[in-house]
Amino acid sequence: MIKILMINGSPVENSSCQLALEKLAELTKENIAPKADATITNIDLNQLKFIPCQSCGKAPTPDFCFYDDDLTPIYKQIVETDIFIIGSPIYFDGVSAQAKSFIDRCNCFRPADFKHEHPPYPFIKILGIDKRPGAMILTGGKDAWFEGGRRTIVGLFKWIEVENCATITYCSDDFNTIGTILSDNQLLSEIKETSQLLADRVTKASNET
Repeated sequence: MIKILMINGSPVENSSCQLALEKLAELTKENIAPKADATITNIDLNQLKFIPCQSCGKAPTPDFCFYDDDLTPIYKQIVETDIFIIGSPIYFDGVSAQAKSFIDRCNCFRPADFKHEHPPYPFIKILGIDKRPGAMILTGGKDAWFEGGRRTIVGLFKWIEVENCATITYCSDDFNTIGTILSDNQLLSEIKETSQLLADRVTKASNET
């Protein structure tokens, strides 16, 4: 079973970010279907209750974090997923507060070990050196600067062993209408191409193992 994990960082219900993520996840599952079974786990960060990273500075091993909140089960899903998809609107040249708080809490996947006194942590042992395919979707207004958000998510991908296979960006000219991405044929075509790429990557890796 191939697992697709979708992380929605938008606080707006049925936003272009959410709709694009759902479309990408669904098409990816469809493209995988001829070769393998697949499931989609949809995480809406705005519906979760969790505290920001407290920068504890020490390893929570064997747990992923010292704090037990709504992110606790998400850590295991991140470890087990085969495809990682995340999206966020651009706010102040960066990702949303929901997405940034989530990303900061993922710091615990590689606890501070500046003196190299500890063996590899469970997360690294589980994944080994294999990166999982992933993609990001960033949405914003017509003058949006996407690079700040892109760099933040690229940092997350490196941290949790995900290969960034695609960065999809969408600019909306209409702040008063929700979900305008579904009328943009060029963006929908890009989502379709990305879904095929993700499916090909993960099915190829599955066949090689």
